[in-house]
Amino acid sequence: MKFNPDADLDTSGVEDTRGSGGGGRGGGLPTGMIPVGGGIGGIILLVVIVLLSGGLPGGGGSADEPVTQNTAAGNLDSCKKGSDLQSNSDCRFVFYQNSIESFWSAELARRGKKYTRAPMRVFDGSVNTGCGPATSAVGPFYCPPDKRVYLDLGFFKTLQTDLGARGGEFAEAYVVAHEYGHHIQNLYGILDRIKTRNGPTSDSVRSELQADCLAGIWTNHATTVPGKNGQPLITELSDDDIARGLDAAASVGDDRIQQKTQGQVTPESFSHGTADQRMKWFKTGMDSGDMTACDTWSANPL
Repeated sequence: MKFNPDADLDTSGVEDTRGSGGGGRGGGLPTGMIPVGGGIGGIILLVVIVLLSGGLPGGGGSADEPVTQNTAAGNLDSCKKGSDLQSNSDCRFVFYQNSIESFWSAELARRGKKYTRAPMRVFDGSVNTGCGPATSAVGPFYCPPDKRVYLDLGFFKTLQTDLGARGGEFAEAYVVAHEYGHHIQNLYGILDRIKTRNGPTSDSVRSELQADCLAGIWTNHATTVPGKNGQPLITELSDDDIARGLDAAASVGDDRIQQKTQGQVTPESFSHGTADQRMKWFKTGMDSGDMTACDTWSANPL
């Protein structure tokens, strides 16, 4: 994956709250409060961390607590040019966010629909959200009430060490693009369709697979999306990058996680889709580059 060192980056949609304390210790985001729209792992990742690591970080505070900006080295506010990636490797997350939002803003405008921005809030440990207090154990997620994507960068280590993914930059980009896929669903009112939460053909599974498909659509166009100065943000995606994205999608399949954590697969408790389904729908979006290909709601079987 190659980033354009001459691109201008826009940090106005990235909130770096690492080092702010996150609101103290507490119960975190309970099962009943998992955000509608979910995330790349949602409650499944929380179960993985509890079972494999034996612990659960705490959360707390109120949802309207002011954001405290991170002042430590690596602060994403310092990412102004593509070349800043050389001194701050975390700037790649600003590249992902800028590219994804730039694409969807143009794509929805082309379709006659207004795009509403969704800031990406980067945190560590715990965070206060419009969906209630959350911890890093929940994994990356999108919160519809405050229209934000929440991301603890430590998740990507978990993706490799606990979930067996190969990892890499494009695996990260896939995760961020998936969460923004939920934002697109929210703008179109699709998240309101979610009534059934568990089962192989549940609304939750259909929503998650559609978000994978939408992530694939951005992937199709990623190397042509311009930054603030009109230059492409991402200049190259290799076959290995795509393979790592597909691998990341598979690693968070319900069946893979259930087999790893409980030694058996129980489809009646699926909420995100199988490894094969997640790869299939990500690839469907990537191959087509067209939103109309992402109708997981009428696909039968999925």
